[in-house]
Amino acid sequence: MEINFAGWLPEALLVDLPEIDAQHEEIFHRIESLKTACFENSYVPIDEFDALFEYFAMHFATEERIAEEAGLEFAEHAKIHEDTLGILRRALTEVRSKARDAHSFLRYCEYWFERHIAEDDRLFISILQSGACNRSSSLRHAGRPPFSAQA
Repeated sequence: MEINFAGWLPEALLVDLPEIDAQHEEIFHRIESLKTACFENSYVPIDEFDALFEYFAMHFATEERIAEEAGLEFAEHAKIHEDTLGILRRALTEVRSKARDAHSFLRYCEYWFERHIAEDDRLFISILQSGACNRSSSLRHAGRPPFSAQA
């Protein structure tokens, strides 16, 4: 499969589902753009941070739609998405109030997203592509918390 990306999504994180890979690429692109904008000056483009948050939400909704269309049990994976959006929302509020550094927020987003793709999304896509849908397949790695409670 050939996907033409600008190079923000590491090849090792491709999941071979074009819609999802394209969205993953866009999220990495947005994070890199924000890192560049913040490092070049002290201005924090809050509207672009909000747009990143909204893109995460849209991406998670896409994964949930795909799972639903395939009849895949997705409640645990969707809970990871919901919890992540809550953490990111709180952290972004702290960035707005200058209680949290924008750079640390972006580093956290990037790290969390890489791990989520490598572990959770790969499992989801594997089950989806194996035809194991319409079964009660668990999308959660036992004993591993999805992420830190602190962003």
